[in-house]
Amino acid sequence: MFDINALARWILLAGAVLILVGAVLWVFGRFDLPIGRLPGDIRIQRGNFSCFIPLASSLLISLILSVVLSLIIRFLNR
Repeated sequence: MFDINALARWILLAGAVLILVGAVLWVFGRFDLPIGRLPGDIRIQRGNFSCFIPLASSLLISLILSVVLSLIIRFLNR
């Protein structure tokens, strides 16, 4: 029916992931990395309207995460 232990594990895992993401964002802010200000990022501001589309930053983060996760998976499969 309902396994409380499995739910508890998923909640703990989600919390750990959120802490990890928060730590990475904190490090990015601390070292003033140009994430969000790369040449391929689109920013439109007119009057009361503003639109921000982080294309280059998204591609860079995706590439880094793909490499890191690939290395982790290869390391764990040995």
